[in-house]
Amino acid sequence: MHVAAPHRPLPLRRSAARPAALAVLAALALSACASTAPVRPAVKGPLVPQALGAGLERVMGKDARALQELLGAPDQDVREQRARRLQFSSALCVLDAYLYPPTSGREPVVTWIDTRLSNGNDIDRASCIAALSRRREAR
Repeated sequence: MHVAAPHRPLPLRRSAARPAALAVLAALALSACASTAPVRPAVKGPLVPQALGAGLERVMGKDARALQELLGAPDQDVREQRARRLQFSSALCVLDAYLYPPTSGREPVVTWIDTRLSNGNDIDRASCIAALSRRREAR
């Protein structure tokens, strides 16, 4: 009678592709944790630009008196509840300055400005401020 030799398991061979496959799986797992949606901070009160461009610091945060010293008498002065809108215009552009009190009982200050060319097209805010400040000097 013939007895079969005991069966030995084959040795495990390491594949060169195995570490690369693990690296790809790890990268995929980490990328699933990343979010592509931007995180926006909560808005509290009127928006005030954090980084002011050249010329904007001459207007932003100023009260109506300081604004009129820079740009002259407004062409429009509209008040609604706590807000105030001063409009200044020249042959080149129109600037609407929106003033809100920083806290209750305080003098309203400029928190936002809109600018446009006299034909309604967009213009850089700092350029319009510069043009309007020259308008005052010409008076």
